[in-house]
Amino acid sequence: MTRRVVVTGYGAVSPLGNTVQTFWENIKEGRSGIKKIESDDYKNINTQIAGYITDFEPEKYLDKKERKKYDLFVQYAIASAQQALEESNLDLQEVNKDRFGVYIGSGIGGIDTILDNHEALIEKGPKRVSPFMIPMMISNMASGIISMKTGFKGPSFSPVSACATGNQAIGEAFLNIRHGYSDGILAGGSEAPINPLAFAGFSRMRAMSTSNNSPQEASRPFDSKRDGFVMSEGAGVLFLEEYEHAIERGATILGEIVGYGSTTDAYHITSPDYNGAAKAMSLALDMGNIELHDVDYINAHGTSTPEGDKSETKAIKSVFGNHAYDIKVSSTKSMTGHLFGAAGGVEAILTLKSIEDNVVPPTINYEYSDEECDLDYVPNYAVKKNVNYALSNGFGFGGHNTVLAFKKFSK
Repeated sequence: MTRRVVVTGYGAVSPLGNTVQTFWENIKEGRSGIKKIESDDYKNINTQIAGYITDFEPEKYLDKKERKKYDLFVQYAIASAQQALEESNLDLQEVNKDRFGVYIGSGIGGIDTILDNHEALIEKGPKRVSPFMIPMMISNMASGIISMKTGFKGPSFSPVSACATGNQAIGEAFLNIRHGYSDGILAGGSEAPINPLAFAGFSRMRAMSTSNNSPQEASRPFDSKRDGFVMSEGAGVLFLEEYEHAIERGATILGEIVGYGSTTDAYHITSPDYNGAAKAMSLALDMGNIELHDVDYINAHGTSTPEGDKSETKAIKSVFGNHAYDIKVSSTKSMTGHLFGAAGGVEAILTLKSIEDNVVPPTINYEYSDEECDLDYVPNYAVKKNVNYALSNGFGFGGHNTVLAFKKFSK
């Protein structure tokens, strides 16, 4: 017998706010978190804009010694996980910690730590490499440190599936609880990838927008003038909990996760095959016993790349047929930029908030229609709509596809 899985807490650190409420208010208002990077380190790189965070206060979550030992992606994850637990009102002294786990992934991990220590090695020698370098850089350390802080001794897992990472962490946590192995799991993704090397690499791929003179208009998913994604940083973490466990302790339930689809294109390292994305959506719908006409909203992967947005549109139409034109489809990356491994975490939160508030967030910067992207992308302004079922899509380099299905909670 499978068990119901609900969400009782969430937390976020983002270019548009470092709490879920601030983040959601800015999203509803259609604000952009993209800014010009002022550092000279980027002056010879084609892309000089990002969704970087300037107001994160790590001292709220970590002491001075910890801040020196943890890479920024770990700090973002810790902050988001703590927010999620506070929202859930879980009493850590009362629960069986063997039944609770942490599934937080990162697409890149501690890349700043690697680069800083490589520089120290070249300029000053091996004795100047930090003894904390290895535990700071490895991608599993967000889950590891959060497990230590919470005392959760159940499964600890850190998927690395590029831009599908956050969704995969949440989906695998959902399955673990659904099948009875755990009662609660902190799940999501965290990323701090903004540095000249990453920018140079993606610029050489011609994957990122070069609209440096208009940062807030640069991310424009599904618009015919789109020219690439905008790199961003942050974290999003959900606290997933078994339904009966949540009810028994009197938790406030924020929403329910009912489906998860995971596929691989087996096609190309960067170019998508729409069939894989379509199959992942179908699997999530089937698992959740969701009829096509019941889906009200899709939080699209929508990165603002020419091929990616076209492929996702084709996938949605292949699954939903004519109903695709009745579904609200928006890309919140138009406001946040692309948080890579953290994208699935923050977008799952926004999908839940859409269900909770019956508000569909917009795709901003949508000005010029593309005949191959012809769905209702909620252009420029949020709309009021009763949202009962919603999907959150996440697709990554290597052909990874992960889709989450959420529903409005009812007993």
